[in-house]
Amino acid sequence: MRLHSIEITAFGPFAGTVAVDFDELGADGLFLLHGQTGAGKTSVLDAVAFALYGTVPGSRADGRRLLSDHAPAGAAPQVCLEATIAGRRLRIERSPEFERPKKRGVGTVKQQAKATLTWLDGTGENLSRIPEIGDVVKGLLGMSAEQFFQVVLLPQGEFAKFLRAASDERGKLLERLFDTTRFGDVEQWFRERRGSGAKALAEQQKAVDVLAAKVAAAAGIEAGADAEPVEWARRLLADAADVRDATAVVHAEARELDRSNRAALDSAIALQERIRRRGEALEMKTRLDAGEPERAAMAVERDAAHRAALVAVLDREAAGAAAESEVARSDLDSTAAVLEKSAEGRALLDEVPGQPDDSDRVLIRPRYEQWSSEVTKLDSLIDQQRRIAEITSRREVLAERRQTVAAELEGVVAERAALPDRVAEATAAVAESEKAAASLLGLRDARDRAADALAAARELRSRSAELEQLEKVSAQRHTDHNLAHEALLDIRARRIAGMAAELAARLVEGDPCEVCGAVEHPSPAQPEPDAATEDDEERAHTVERRAAKALTEARAAVGDATSTVAILRQRSGDTCEDDLAAAHADAVEAHDTAGSAAAQLDRRRRAVDDLHARDLALRSREREAETVLAAIARDDAVFASEADEIGRRIAAAVDGSESLSAKRERFAALVEAATAWLDARLRVAQVRSVAQKRAREAEIAATEGGFTDLVQARAALRPASRISEIDREIRDAENRRAIVAAVLAEPEIHALTGDEVVDVEATRAVVASGAAALESALAGATEAHRRHTDIATYADRLERAYEALVPLRDEQAELTALADVVAGGGANNRKMSLRSYVLAARLEEVAESASDRLRRMSGGRYEFVHSDAAGSHGRRGGLGLDIHDEYTGAVRSTKTLSGGESFQASLALALGLADVVAAEAGGVVIDTMFIDEGFGTLDADALDAVMGVLDELRAGGRVVGVVSHVDELRQRIPSRLHVLRGRTGSTVQMVS
Repeated sequence: MRLHSIEITAFGPFAGTVAVDFDELGADGLFLLHGQTGAGKTSVLDAVAFALYGTVPGSRADGRRLLSDHAPAGAAPQVCLEATIAGRRLRIERSPEFERPKKRGVGTVKQQAKATLTWLDGTGENLSRIPEIGDVVKGLLGMSAEQFFQVVLLPQGEFAKFLRAASDERGKLLERLFDTTRFGDVEQWFRERRGSGAKALAEQQKAVDVLAAKVAAAAGIEAGADAEPVEWARRLLADAADVRDATAVVHAEARELDRSNRAALDSAIALQERIRRRGEALEMKTRLDAGEPERAAMAVERDAAHRAALVAVLDREAAGAAAESEVARSDLDSTAAVLEKSAEGRALLDEVPGQPDDSDRVLIRPRYEQWSSEVTKLDSLIDQQRRIAEITSRREVLAERRQTVAAELEGVVAERAALPDRVAEATAAVAESEKAAASLLGLRDARDRAADALAAARELRSRSAELEQLEKVSAQRHTDHNLAHEALLDIRARRIAGMAAELAARLVEGDPCEVCGAVEHPSPAQPEPDAATEDDEERAHTVERRAAKALTEARAAVGDATSTVAILRQRSGDTCEDDLAAAHADAVEAHDTAGSAAAQLDRRRRAVDDLHARDLALRSREREAETVLAAIARDDAVFASEADEIGRRIAAAVDGSESLSAKRERFAALVEAATAWLDARLRVAQVRSVAQKRAREAEIAATEGGFTDLVQARAALRPASRISEIDREIRDAENRRAIVAAVLAEPEIHALTGDEVVDVEATRAVVASGAAALESALAGATEAHRRHTDIATYADRLERAYEALVPLRDEQAELTALADVVAGGGANNRKMSLRSYVLAARLEEVAESASDRLRRMSGGRYEFVHSDAAGSHGRRGGLGLDIHDEYTGAVRSTKTLSGGESFQASLALALGLADVVAAEAGGVVIDTMFIDEGFGTLDADALDAVMGVLDELRAGGRVVGVVSHVDELRQRIPSRLHVLRGRTGSTVQMVS
């Protein structure tokens, strides 16, 4: 990597833009970066680091404040770096996150960080995303920001700490520079594998213990397994097999005895049942023989009842026919009484005298057919009479309709006469709305201008008071800053006057003087009573900076307020607020009035259209009303003619003595009575014939049924319940006799003599005793078989679990030993973890590279010695770093070196570490590097030696920048970049 140029704007102590041409500055390969304390020498290096990585080294990155306090308000901090990295020339521009003043009002707004990368060699796509730029820079350099800060910027103070640091602190720095992640992953892998293996081993051991406990529980013992659980389980399984076989033999014997006992019991119960059935059958046979005569008499009674039942049916039919004949005769007398009430009826009764006969139909039917015809004619006239009422009602409806339509026609005519005036009025309203709509835009602009002027006048009142207050504050800040500046100058003058005493206070007996280099101090200067210290000056400077900042902010606020007031005066036209308020109210009223009228334009237009449509609708309604009135007149004339015709027909049908309804009812009653009288006469004739026939049939049936007459047949009748009772009694007896015969005919019962005796209860007791013995034997055999099965199952699972446990145990022991060694424990005598071992190897490389330079800088006296011995009290080793003194041959701690020797050792260590880190990053060639401070501790010879080493660095083509304020270096290094500190910020000056 080679730096070509850099431009720094509003960054750190630089208020404006400063440019550094590294090609010109480093033409000799070595240049000096010097200036007063606080001028900004390190800020130049920070700008390089920020351009490449977007951050700055060390604790300065935590402040996150890179915007220069000296920069004018609104200035944006920016760094632009041109460099060649890995053969690619590029330009990087970065601007950090910062707070800028708001463009309006007071306060600040956050400005986000941004960056661009431009390829100057003409190839590649330019970038503007910060993460992508970071990835490209890191990929080209091959190192992180932390590594770059240590390799290229060489902060000497940091390496002095590294030189004297303990192993743990030294390890932390090395871990930041060298990527040991993969070795840490290996350590973590071993830790995780050991943990997971231990967990798996514990789980498997637990499974073995649980299975051993299950085997013991299945065997019914409390003691656990011995050292060989598999053999122990096998012994228990063999014992359980012996017990199972023995109990199986006992169970078979008990089962055979129980079978024999149950067979004897079944035989006794069967014999007892046969004896009982034989006795019951003999007893039933005796009872059946005794009741046989009674059942024979019941059979005779049943047969006579069956014959009488057939005769009774015909007898009941003859009695019914006679009763029906009497009823028919009574109905005939009733119908004749109805006819006797009228002259026409009595005439009919006289025409048909004597007993009813089938010929009555020929005499009676012509008369009631004549009366029916008369009823039909009268029904037609009654319907026509009802039509007259309907016509009258409809004519009344037509009269009401005529009146309504006439009134409606009158209203339509009146409304049409008033329409022309309403159309003219609506048309005028439309013209008014159109005029208002045309003027609305201008009225709205006038209203908005009046509102803006009124708002500006009201804000102007408050802003003017605010401006007056800010001017007072600015004047006070100006006074405060003058006082602070005068106090700073006074303190600085007093400190300069007492500088000799301040330097004398730092003298140590035996150490060289910072001014003359002498180691003897015979008469050091004493401070004056009013002498000022560096802390006093720094505090005064801080107060002065704060006052200057406050003055700048106050002046900026006054400027913003003045600009705001001028703008507000321009907007308000410098007019009185009351006048503006009145003008605004008038403008609002005019706009609202016009807006209201314009809003009604569409509605008013629709009203005009509605009026025209109304006129057309009224014309149509007028024509419709005239048509309806003509139709009403025509229908009323038709109805009047029809009513007159019906009245003439009714008058011709009645003679005036009775009404149509009364005459119609009289003839209808005659028709009904004549019909009923004819039906009754025919019914009497029919029923009388049937009754005579049924009586003859009943007498014949009684004689044929074996009875002398109907009286004897009626006496032989029995109820159905009695007949069912007789049938049931006879059938039951026959069934019982058949059952008795079947039982006595069975071979087992027929073989009995009646002397047999059996004791079932004694046999049942023997069976119960055998069953209890069988149940006990079965329980014992079942338990023995279950125990053997459980032991066999758990023993098999225990054997498989134990086989899986043994390799896990061996593997875990080996893994634990390896993990302990990798972590720096166990058999690792050096107490070095794998990561520490890798860092120790890197540190050894650093020590070898640094020793070459340290020997040259110390005249061959010193070299580094890397120690991998373990620390005291069990601390991890491998990162020890001591000094070998060639003069004494002793190896001693780096803490015993003097100030100048410590600087030489630190510089050599920094250069060595830079070489190793560069090699670790893939052999990246670092053409530009910086060494920061520390040269003030060297004497002339030591400085010559160090300069010789730096000459070797630039002899290889590198450009080395030395950051120091030592005056002698200005004589030794002709190319210089001088950083000048000023009240308004720092600037740079190149000297070559």
